[in-house]
Amino acid sequence: MNAHLRRAAVAVAASAMAVSLAACGQAGDSGESAEESAAKKGDNITIGLLLPENQTARYEKFDKPLIEKKISELTNGKAKVVYANAKQDATLQTQQVDTMITNKVDALIVDAVDSKAIAGGVKKAKDAGIPVVAFDRLAEGPIDAYTSFDNEEVGKVQGKALVEALGDKAKDGQIVMMNGSVTDPNAALFKKGAHSELDGKVNVGKEYDTKEWKPENANANMEAAISALGKDKIIGVYSANDGMAGGIITALKSAGFTKLPPVTGQDAELAGVQRIVAGEQFMSVYKPYAPEASAAAEMAVALAKGESLDAIAKEKVDSPSQKAIPSVLVPVVSLTKDNIKDTVVKDGVYTVNEICTPKFKAACDQLGLK
Repeated sequence: MNAHLRRAAVAVAASAMAVSLAACGQAGDSGESAEESAAKKGDNITIGLLLPENQTARYEKFDKPLIEKKISELTNGKAKVVYANAKQDATLQTQQVDTMITNKVDALIVDAVDSKAIAGGVKKAKDAGIPVVAFDRLAEGPIDAYTSFDNEEVGKVQGKALVEALGDKAKDGQIVMMNGSVTDPNAALFKKGAHSELDGKVNVGKEYDTKEWKPENANANMEAAISALGKDKIIGVYSANDGMAGGIITALKSAGFTKLPPVTGQDAELAGVQRIVAGEQFMSVYKPYAPEASAAAEMAVALAKGESLDAIAKEKVDSPSQKAIPSVLVPVVSLTKDNIKDTVVKDGVYTVNEICTPKFKAACDQLGLK
């Protein structure tokens, strides 16, 4: 009798498993099975976090801790975050996605090294019932949600600032455009936005797409531009981010520019802010990381719990492979020496002491940064 009962129990369990697996297969259609399963976990969820590189300070200094903190707040400290950084290696990031799938995370936040290359990994995660939030860069594949800044607006803010800095001398020479990496979809949006402000107002002498966003590649490109155009012809530089601006300014100094032309940037990196204070870099784009990180965390937790995103994601964005992705887009601010105190200092990104090291103290005093 016991043996019979055991066989019956096994049969029932197998049947239940088959029904459960079948329901999982249909979760994309009805959503019910996934939601019910997620609801049972409550706050005891695991979120995977994959960031693209560690050359740019923002990812490990701001994004990672902000996302972890928000996930903890949303889950009463019960959720677990599993983190990996791809160090600008798309192949490594694909392997990291596979590991997250093997570890059965409940949701995945991915900032793609290469938006196209990640598509296969996103599909694998989706097939495994793991929802994916594209963070900062619009990954291709069947992603469930997306948060970033209005990236075309970033380029417009940069382009507009450069035109204003040049003033009535905007057509007296040529500018160099140093765009980001072609593997980053944001770079194309920054470029598009910048061109919408620059075209017709300035003369673009040289334009580059900078491999892997690396400052040393921007430095080499800038050296080539100076050699091709002549240093007396260059009146401004559009740099898509602060890291590259550093490489560009090094090249300008090495070429003997006694007065540096205005150079743009993005990310409000500490070194970039210090160059702005010193008058070496004209501006950066301050992107408040907290709201972006918060949106990613909220969407990942909601998806992991099988909840709707309607209250969180008010916008829809199309990727090359997917339409109407629930999205949160965060506005940006043009950062110049005039508003450092009211932006990065006020928001607690940096203290005055961090910015105003002995090297920059005199310049800080002039700006009233004390």
